[in-house]
Amino acid sequence: MASTTAEPVQQVQVDVTFLRMDAPPAGPPHPLPPGVRVEQARRCSVPFYRYLYDTVGEPWLWWMRRTASDAELAALLALPAISIHVLMQDGEPAGFYELDRRAPHAVNLAYFGLMPWAIGTGLGRAFLRHAVDTAWTAGRPAVTVNTCTADHPRALPTYLAAGFQRLRTVRETWPVPRRLGLKVPAHLAG
Repeated sequence: MASTTAEPVQQVQVDVTFLRMDAPPAGPPHPLPPGVRVEQARRCSVPFYRYLYDTVGEPWLWWMRRTASDAELAALLALPAISIHVLMQDGEPAGFYELDRRAPHAVNLAYFGLMPWAIGTGLGRAFLRHAVDTAWTAGRPAVTVNTCTADHPRALPTYLAAGFQRLRTVRETWPVPRRLGLKVPAHLAG
């Protein structure tokens, strides 16, 4: 009989807050600074997606997509309902967001973040507004997003300031595979 050994994981407790926006923002959009633009990666390759996801998410313990195979990611990225949008500054990525339009009742802002070097530069607010405005073009009755205590401490206040309403917060235990080599933020390490 073959023995199966469970993959070593670190159990991490996080509070996940689910948010929803039921109407587009009323005010004018915040303009992106000169030399900054958002481009949709219409045929996002798996290596480029991994670069975006891993670089943006490493400080915030983004691990779930890291466990997906290249084939799984390629299948996801090939779906017409999934779109990847890249914030570009001076010819290089400064952040990205992912919209998921698979649900008929809402567009989900599945991932949103800035490259570590772009945090605190004032790009986040205009970039989030771009993501929200783009999500509303799908014609769904709502836009959703979630954040958690592993994310940047300004994530929740920023989503609330952008017009999202808090729905609920739940405690989750994440089995983060140790093989990923991710550093668990000190406030989550148990």
